[in-house]
Amino acid sequence: MSEEFHKIRRLPPYVFEQVNRLKAAARAKGADIIDLGMGNPDLPTPQNIVDKLCEVVQDPRTHRYSASRGIPGLRRAQAKYYERRFGVKLDPDTQVIATLGSKEGFANMAQAITAPGDVVLCPNPTYPIHSFGFIMSGGVIRSMPAYPGEELLRALDRAVKHSIPKPIAVILNYPSNPTAYIADLDFYKEVVDFAKKNEIILLSDLAYAEIYFGDKEPPSVLQVPGAIDVAVEFTSMSKTFSMPGWRMGFAVGNERLIAALTRVKSYLDYGAFTPIQVAAAYALNGDGSDIAYVRSVYKKRRDVMVESFHRAGWDVPSPEATMFAWAPIPEQYKHLGSLEFSKLLIEKADVAVSPGIGFGEQGDDYVRIALVENEHRLRQAARNIKRFFSDEKNKAA
Repeated sequence: MSEEFHKIRRLPPYVFEQVNRLKAAARAKGADIIDLGMGNPDLPTPQNIVDKLCEVVQDPRTHRYSASRGIPGLRRAQAKYYERRFGVKLDPDTQVIATLGSKEGFANMAQAITAPGDVVLCPNPTYPIHSFGFIMSGGVIRSMPAYPGEELLRALDRAVKHSIPKPIAVILNYPSNPTAYIADLDFYKEVVDFAKKNEIILLSDLAYAEIYFGDKEPPSVLQVPGAIDVAVEFTSMSKTFSMPGWRMGFAVGNERLIAALTRVKSYLDYGAFTPIQVAAAYALNGDGSDIAYVRSVYKKRRDVMVESFHRAGWDVPSPEATMFAWAPIPEQYKHLGSLEFSKLLIEKADVAVSPGIGFGEQGDDYVRIALVENEHRLRQAARNIKRFFSDEKNKAA
């Protein structure tokens, strides 16, 4: 057993783990690290949702195995949410499945549809499971630009003409993690037309649909007429309702693809704990005030971060959506690359961020900043960074 296992060999070292080790070592020495790395919401789950969980968990009947594809009430609640929010009608029995977060749903969809050597078109940079879910399933990733524009559409055409075998799927993620790009319906129409014309599956990650800061709500790809013929979309309650540890998400869309995911999951899990599913349905059937509150908190944090980092000498573009900022590495540090710059921020400024290289090689000139600390801590991070920049400038002089 001296050689690494086949699937493990296909996975590179987890970049974020190097930052996590350095962060843990600094804390062990007493450093107060302001952690803007992992997108792990610090806001508590709304109390009414917690109360519903506590109520249901008292019933011993809910302690038994649950339904892998989600209890009927939860699937109905998700279908109603899609009709309210996007005007999209779904059959909760055949077009909706509950997942253990969108990450698990994506990974198991990859297991369901991928044969060895299948080509999948994936943005670069992107959230790691979008590519590595398929790599672990034996697929091959062909990168495309992350920005939802003409360059991406041209890349899709090139991929169909020059990939052997022809790609089986295209992955979309808007609002995007890590870049915070937003797509509009016109773009989605172009991609749906492409997918239908070339008989390619469309997989859309819409985990950040409700974390947006302008007047325009991010759309669903399923709003495009005929999209459901080729598309499945993944959502999550982790950020929307501050429920990351609850592990509750959904896949909705094309019946054949949902059936394939349902079959794979039936072999792998018994679904989330029933009280969690009941509480999740309760949240989805709510009046939307919980979602609006979460959105307002992230907007205030975004504004504080952008303004205070600018005063510190680091111009960070203001994201239109998500709980992340995609920040270009300051010019004087760009030669280091994102991993070494991230390490330097921990060592010299007591601030942790995510290196862009962890999201793909096209991300190496950036770091991702997560808005998971309060406004006071964000201002403190800016002060720490300003001091670090000043010290380095004085050294150079």
